Amino acid sequence: MSSSPDHTHGQASWSSREKRAGFSLASIYAVRMLGLFMILPVFTLYADRYEGHTPALAGLALGIYGLTQGLLQIPYGMLSDRFGRKPMITIGLLIFAAGSLLAADADTIYEVIAGRALQGGGAIAAVLMALAADLSREEHRLKMMGFIGVSIGFAFAIAMVSGPILNQLVGLSGIFTVTAVLAILALVILFIWVPNPQQTMFHRDTQATPTLFVHVLKDTQLLRLDFGIMVLHMVLMATYVAFPLVLVNQAGLMPEDHWMLYLPVFLLSVAIMVPFIIYAESRRRMKPVFVGAIGVLAVAELNLFFGGESVWHLALTMVVFFTAFILLEASLPSLISKMSPADRKGTAMGIYSSSQFIGAFIGGWAGGVSYEIAGAQGVYLISSFALLLWLLLAYTMKNPRYVSTYLLKIGKLEPSKVNQMVSTLVSVQGVAEATIEPEEGIAYLKVELHALDKEALLKYSINEN
Repeated sequence: MSSSPDHTHGQASWSSREKRAGFSLASIYAVRMLGLFMILPVFTLYADRYEGHTPALAGLALGIYGLTQGLLQIPYGMLSDRFGRKPMITIGLLIFAAGSLLAADADTIYEVIAGRALQGGGAIAAVLMALAADLSREEHRLKMMGFIGVSIGFAFAIAMVSGPILNQLVGLSGIFTVTAVLAILALVILFIWVPNPQQTMFHRDTQATPTLFVHVLKDTQLLRLDFGIMVLHMVLMATYVAFPLVLVNQAGLMPEDHWMLYLPVFLLSVAIMVPFIIYAESRRRMKPVFVGAIGVLAVAELNLFFGGESVWHLALTMVVFFTAFILLEASLPSLISKMSPADRKGTAMGIYSSSQFIGAFIGGWAGGVSYEIAGAQGVYLISSFALLLWLLLAYTMKNPRYVSTYLLKIGKLEPSKVNQMVSTLVSVQGVAEATIEPEEGIAYLKVELHALDKEALLKYSINEN
């Protein structure tokens, strides 16, 4: 739900076509995210109305979308290279809408689980990223990805606030129906607003390359970050198996009033988080801030575990929780970008993204089982344990290199000239690493922005404008 601070060369502004692509694709991401997450703050409050309900099955219903999405998003991206981006996005949105309608019509908890699994089967995230790459020039691509990332973050916050309000108006089945309507709205945006790409091509910086999976999975630094995003979303899902019930049963806050807690919580959390992000990047203190945020999140979970049942206590705890959560959500993609070789970034991000969804699945399922066995305390205990394990792994990770990904269009090269061009580019001040794919005509660079001699570097770029 955040952007990565990468940079590319070139003009400062997007073309009108790139702006249209950025806004329209961000809108599709946002309405889909709204649909998936509006259910989060309210589902366990009313799940007992479904036949066959148990807390474990309610947790499974919350998280099961993550399993199907985590398994299918990379294959969807690959299929879109062959069959086109818009056809695969269309199929994904129709599957997502069908899953929403199945859940809306459900009488049993098993039908809700099937509906949520089908929702996740519309795994279009990787295809949307590939389409964003098709519709943007190299020098603006990462800015577009960042814009989409910010829109996802806003959609998540809006979903958490609007879910309780919408539930009061139309109930759980109504929320699922609204989710199906949002999927159709996303289809309308796709065909009316999203430009058609002039050509569909593979983008190594945004798409997963199967031949690189082994290399990325052997990288222990990247694996620490994959484990981190998995734990982060596991903890989010597990916490929301229990937290809405605690708000009602222990704090006495009626479900229709929950939005009044979430709105100030999110506003305060973002306001507190932003200075830490700026400090981490500008002062090169990313690792201490990152490790500290994991510790703070663990403290929030332990605070929930040890009690305090007033609305004020729970609200303040959730300000701490979401400040750390949003900071970590924003930092992790940046760390993946810094830690991964430039030409493996797309593959690293693909595995990272799948880890995030699998984490949501584990969190829903494990949270439900824990709640069934040991109540809310059991949920908070497993979440605290997972965070403390992550804290240990994060503490032992290397300090990130303060480099950014930089794409340079150099034109197609003869294979015999690649090594010479790599040496030439690395000799430019501020270029730390260069990889060239001769057929793509793009140099994937890692650069130190503050030291980069852009003028010298741009001598080797080709200008298509």
